[in-house]
Amino acid sequence: MQLLQPKQLLWKLTDFSRQVRQRKTLTNDQALGRKGEDLAHRYLRSLGFHILTRNYRVQDGSGEIDIIAKDQDVLVFVEVKSRHSSDYGTPDRAIDTEKQQKIVRAARSFALRTGADWSRVRFDVVTIVFTRPASIVHYEDAFYPARTI
Repeated sequence: MQLLQPKQLLWKLTDFSRQVRQRKTLTNDQALGRKGEDLAHRYLRSLGFHILTRNYRVQDGSGEIDIIAKDQDVLVFVEVKSRHSSDYGTPDRAIDTEKQQKIVRAARSFALRTGADWSRVRFDVVTIVFTRPASIVHYEDAFYPARTI
């Protein structure tokens, strides 16, 4: 059995308390999604990503991005998909063309608002299946929108 470092224990306790509070206001699927986003956030940080924001939404409601991060000099827009099991296929199958378009729309909004260089963006997908231990798969450059605004 591996002992947790104090920093890891603090993260786990913080996540646990947030998830307990969220269970009161979120549906089971929404709570699972947030738990997956917490795990993906920590996973990306362990890879050296600098997390800029989470749950970015376009004001008109036309798109949302789970995590926006920097991977060295590349701006990365990350979609996180979580499932209890992979009995009905892997979580990434839920990201169809329409979902990709909404992610790209939100990413363009963020890039325009912040003055980010659109030629230095990437779209990643992190899938999480909550088995014991949880299975995390990271797809870099999961889809490729046109690189021009």
